[in-house]
Amino acid sequence: MPPRTLTSLIIATSLAACDAGAGASGAGPYVVVETRGDTTVVRTLSGSVWGADARLVPQISIGEVEGPEEVLFGRIGSIAVDDEERMYVLDSQALNVRVFDSAGEYLETLGGPGEGPGELSSAESVVLLADGRVAVNDQLDHRVQLYRPGRGETEAWPYSAGVLIVGSRQQLYADRHGRTFVVVPQFSSVGDFVRYAIVPLDSNGVPQDTLLPPGGDFEPPSVELELGMDSGPFRRISPTIPLTARHYWTLNPDGRFVTGVSTDYRVDMEREDGVLRIERVYEPVAVSEAERSYYREDTTRSMRLTQPDWSWNGPPIPETKPPFRGLIAGRDGRIWVQLWTEAYPEENEDYDPDNPRSDPVTWPSPLRYDVFEPDGTYLGAVVPPEGFADYPQPIFAGDDVWAVTRDALGVERVVRFRIEVEG
Repeated sequence: MPPRTLTSLIIATSLAACDAGAGASGAGPYVVVETRGDTTVVRTLSGSVWGADARLVPQISIGEVEGPEEVLFGRIGSIAVDDEERMYVLDSQALNVRVFDSAGEYLETLGGPGEGPGELSSAESVVLLADGRVAVNDQLDHRVQLYRPGRGETEAWPYSAGVLIVGSRQQLYADRHGRTFVVVPQFSSVGDFVRYAIVPLDSNGVPQDTLLPPGGDFEPPSVELELGMDSGPFRRISPTIPLTARHYWTLNPDGRFVTGVSTDYRVDMEREDGVLRIERVYEPVAVSEAERSYYREDTTRSMRLTQPDWSWNGPPIPETKPPFRGLIAGRDGRIWVQLWTEAYPEENEDYDPDNPRSDPVTWPSPLRYDVFEPDGTYLGAVVPPEGFADYPQPIFAGDDVWAVTRDALGVERVVRFRIEVEG
């Protein structure tokens, strides 16, 4: 075990300067900083810079029920924002990218359905490259399609697709050094859950050595399901148990991994000089007996569609939830940790009694994010408004947030929000 050296105990009243925190009350976060070999641990014991929960105030909205075609979205699959705050909205149904200026005015449309130059057969993710090109992952054609906004120039970079998993979300990433990262899902060696490999492409689209996120060998708690003799190479799979720990990862603007296994509140950020580990004392969220029963019955019903005599054969659904359920790196390097929250029962308006996968009641968990500066300083929590979607992935840059919202009619919009703290 590497030696541990307690380097400092910080009781901070102003560890980070930001507009959102102006005027916020509170004594600031209580933080312990330790050095463990090449790992610097920043552990927040209590408090935050903001001193209160922050909310998101809408500034600009793009999307209508009726109107010009450019503001009617079928299914928004991904969004991106450049340094001038122009917005790039990928419509996975229309198979194009619509470009809007910082005020929300329409500029142009890139791509369209088809298999020719600049056209798309599928589209799940859009990113902006360091030189201003727009990249879209066309996973069915196993290529990254690129566009030069305002010039009409296109090119395509083919890549090795690995295993195509139906329903998988093959996110693209890009860093400030000109690299593009293609996420390739793969089955684990025993076919029980999905692992991910990352293929970096240089600024010319040439593949580099494949990367694997740290911690990807974590095996989540699971149950077993027999598929039968005609199921191909995998006759048994192990679906993961609801509300249990997972391995999460993302890439920051430098192209370095941010990873965490949610057995505890611990997030590792790769740095040039080692690892910065973010830890925070938290209160576990309890899982009610009703919620546990819902997930157990839902899993059992799903398994019996394949194996009619299936019965629960794994660890029980836990009595408390893991601390977090996702990680996102902002364009400014801030880390956004999506938290598990207390769920509540809600009647499913789309319940179909003839569909065995449809549930009369669901258990949604309200969205909540913890926000950390790149040095591990805990700013505080952000509580998004109703209708705010965590997929497609929001874009975070300082105190601005761009996200997709959905109203009661299912109409999708791209909204730019501003972080504000009460007080």
